[in-house]
Amino acid sequence: MAYYQRIRDLREDSDATQQKLAEYLGTSSQHYGKYENGNAEIPFERAIMLAEYYGVSLDYIAGLTNNKKGLAASSLTDEQQDLLTFLSGLSDSERKFLRKLMEHLGNTVK
Repeated sequence: MAYYQRIRDLREDSDATQQKLAEYLGTSSQHYGKYENGNAEIPFERAIMLAEYYGVSLDYIAGLTNNKKGLAASSLTDEQQDLLTFLSGLSDSERKFLRKLMEHLGNTVK
């Protein structure tokens, strides 16, 4: 799917008008319409703004994935994502300790 179809679908799903999105992006509604029709390339900065507006990833807007969270998130379950978030909040020493504990538990279960 081309990005211009994706941004049109996102806009229609959110019941927004082209005028509203054009104002948000700081352009005219005619120029925004060219983005949706594929007659003008979206500048990277504006693509980022659209991703933030809709709460989706740039990967999703580009049509690289059907997961609105993006390519990296698409292969992870919610539980796996929660675990990664938890782990990222730990200090290096806490992560090392947890890794050793998991290895020990894994060897015990075998």
